[in-house]
Amino acid sequence: MKKFVFALVLMSAVTCTAFAQGDSTISRVGDLQLGGGYTSANSDYVSSRINGYMFYGDFDFFHNLGVEVDFHQVSDSPSKVYERTYEVGVRYVRHYGRLGPYAKFMVGRGVFNYPQNEANLAYNMYALGGGLDYAILPKVNIRADYEYQSWSSFKPNGLTPQALSIGVAYHFPSGNLSAR
Repeated sequence: MKKFVFALVLMSAVTCTAFAQGDSTISRVGDLQLGGGYTSANSDYVSSRINGYMFYGDFDFFHNLGVEVDFHQVSDSPSKVYERTYEVGVRYVRHYGRLGPYAKFMVGRGVFNYPQNEANLAYNMYALGGGLDYAILPKVNIRADYEYQSWSSFKPNGLTPQALSIGVAYHFPSGNLSAR
């Protein structure tokens, strides 16, 4: 009987210490930033640069690796040509104080509107790019971004616009999971 009581007391003590751990030790959920800005692209289809706007969102799971979602809309007013892209991909970023240079690889869909609204068709596309985020305030970043896009199924020879963008984003910093 003494062995049984001793075993019961020992198991109770072990169980109490198992539940004695504090809140979750995870202190980094991820970094999120959402922003928008101005974009300008050279198109293989029209002779002049076409301009428009863009929106983007980044979520960094780890200190240097995350995902990015982009939307670009550029258009040429006289011809009514526009190029619209919806992209998602991976982003690798390095942080040096306020600077955050990054590289990205994106895949998505591009919608092309032909002159005088003849038709608009969607194409699969990918993009390689990179840029620089700069923290002007603790929760506000400005961005300069470059993208090389390839719309390989665009007839007759594909479409390869290169887009330059500048923008501003609100940064939601990573935090602790506990509600304190």
